[in-house]
Amino acid sequence: MTATLHLRKKTPVRSPFFLRWVSFAFVFTGILAVTYAAFVVLYGEAYQAIELRKFEHLAPLTEPHALQNGEVIGEIQIPRLAVKAVVVQGDDLSLLDRAIGHLPETAMPGEWGNVALAGHRDRLFRPLRDIHNGDIIFIDTPSQSLQYEVQSTFVVPATQLDVLRQSDAKELTLITCFPFTYIGHAPNRFIVRAHQVASHQK
Repeated sequence: MTATLHLRKKTPVRSPFFLRWVSFAFVFTGILAVTYAAFVVLYGEAYQAIELRKFEHLAPLTEPHALQNGEVIGEIQIPRLAVKAVVVQGDDLSLLDRAIGHLPETAMPGEWGNVALAGHRDRLFRPLRDIHNGDIIFIDTPSQSLQYEVQSTFVVPATQLDVLRQSDAKELTLITCFPFTYIGHAPNRFIVRAHQVASHQK
């Protein structure tokens, strides 16, 4: 009689020390991620509070000058959405973490042309998901107060740059990533187009 011997592979047994180490690594990574996210949010809120307070006492410039990257140029408000934020020159990601950025190649607020402002969809521009045609947007600079009325909203691919086109009218374009709930680098951009309806000098 022939007996067949079946050999079974033994499953390696992880030591309790190894499992504890892996668990600790996951927990530590999670704590770091939450801590960093909280720091970014708190830093942005502190920056907004300080710069808004400084902007309220900022005197108009008597002579034109070249704007520096990160320099505060004004304040944007959308009352119905409770949006109130500092606008700075430039659109670097580090700037958009704490403020609304003015795209340097576009017109300045109050000038003829297309004024383009960008913000993160999960931060200061998150309320844009609820914006409607007819909503009023205010932009204050040290020298003037401007009022815009929303005309349209639409979505374009991130590669479509004609939303920054020049214009012979006084227009405002707000840009943020889309979809609003997307995780990671969003493929599209949500666009708000408005035109200037009023202004007055300070």
